[in-house]
Amino acid sequence: MSLNFLVMHKERNPNGFSNLPYRNRRRNWNLIRFLHLLHCRRPHIRVAGFLHIFTLPLRLSLSPVMSAIKHPFQLTSFSSSSPLCSLRASLLTLAVLTLLSFTYLSFTSLHSSPPSSASQLPVKLGGLNDAADEDISDVYHSAQVFRLNYAEMESKFKVYIYPDGDPNTFYQTPRKLTGKYASEGYFFQNIRESHFRTEDPDQAHLFFIPISCHKMRGKGTSYENMTIIVQNYVEGLISKYPYWNRTLGADHFLVTCHDVGVRAFEGFPFLIKNAIRVVCSPSYDVGFIPHKDVALPQVLQPFALPAGGNDTENRTTLGFWAGHRNSKIRVILARVWENDTELDISNNRISRATGHLVYQKRFYKTKFCICPGGSQVNSARIADSIHYGCVPVILSDYYDLPFNDILDWREFSVIIKERDVYQLKQILKDISDMEFIKLHKNLMQVQKHFQWNSPPIKYDAFHMVMYDLWLRHHVIKY
Repeated sequence: MSLNFLVMHKERNPNGFSNLPYRNRRRNWNLIRFLHLLHCRRPHIRVAGFLHIFTLPLRLSLSPVMSAIKHPFQLTSFSSSSPLCSLRASLLTLAVLTLLSFTYLSFTSLHSSPPSSASQLPVKLGGLNDAADEDISDVYHSAQVFRLNYAEMESKFKVYIYPDGDPNTFYQTPRKLTGKYASEGYFFQNIRESHFRTEDPDQAHLFFIPISCHKMRGKGTSYENMTIIVQNYVEGLISKYPYWNRTLGADHFLVTCHDVGVRAFEGFPFLIKNAIRVVCSPSYDVGFIPHKDVALPQVLQPFALPAGGNDTENRTTLGFWAGHRNSKIRVILARVWENDTELDISNNRISRATGHLVYQKRFYKTKFCICPGGSQVNSARIADSIHYGCVPVILSDYYDLPFNDILDWREFSVIIKERDVYQLKQILKDISDMEFIKLHKNLMQVQKHFQWNSPPIKYDAFHMVMYDLWLRHHVIKY
């Protein structure tokens, strides 16, 4: 029986329910009260009303008992068993109805309460874009975690640089800030320019071993001699300072971008096992440990042309690659797609004789730039693609991409297995225009993370590397 039906019955019968038996009239008016309470918007009134209705059977069954207590000499007026049976039934009824009422109230309050959790709100990272506070959470695994941890890093993180070593040989200062190994040089310079550096080793979270294999390579040092130089330098630090022995080097790190640096340090297994390696060639099959080591982005700076972006309508070429065939995957890429009419694949680097900056200008006209691994898994072409606004296609197995634990690379790049190179064109053609526009838009958001500056600026490549180091220092226990 609904509330409307009872009201209509009241209108048709001026005497209401007065012609019904008393028990039926009481039951129907309780039902009306119940239906009214269901529509009541005040929770405290609703709860009080429900309790009044649901306890009515109990109160009625207890009335003979209470009367007997007040008038003990009138016990003969009722039998000894019926009140107890009635009381037991009423208690059972009350328990069932109370359970139903609280279930209903919980259900309605759950659906009527407004969302108050911070996780339900869009996360915006203030300061990542000075022009506008945009919602860029798509390019990060967790934008809110990154923002909070980054702020903590900037306020607390300290690094001690060992002062040992002649800057005119292989230590302390970078070889140069240009070329495809510029990332190593920029880090050596930036760490000295930043507020992360401390002169007090007791305040340091991490210790930097400032030896540059790039400088060794520039002076013509052989691989064998590099290994000896690295080993002698580190052993000298161990014997002179107490800090290495606290963790056996777990809170120490080294930086090298040239692949010769990886070889030189591998000659000292104790260093590779414990210390944090920041390298440009982070391949899983050459001893790189993702949860310990850090992938350094290989950036060829200075860039020849300005950054690209917001120009999707000008990108008419499906895919582009030109370079040396110095790896198996590059040989296959050139052989399979060199003569394709939709993919611009060159069998070698583009000669400067063809025109000024022809290679760089190709990036501006292309949707997807193919980035196969070379002699190592990494390639400076990835940073080039990001800078010029061309969505990178990562074609390199076992590659721990830079800032992979911070950035969601699938939101601004295309990652395919080397074995899928034969389906490359179809994979790219299956990406819709809307998907490409989204990838391109997200690519613009991460450009700042792959740019080196001197002095360093917030959220640039240097700060992202420092953030990765900050994350790793948390797992070190003294």
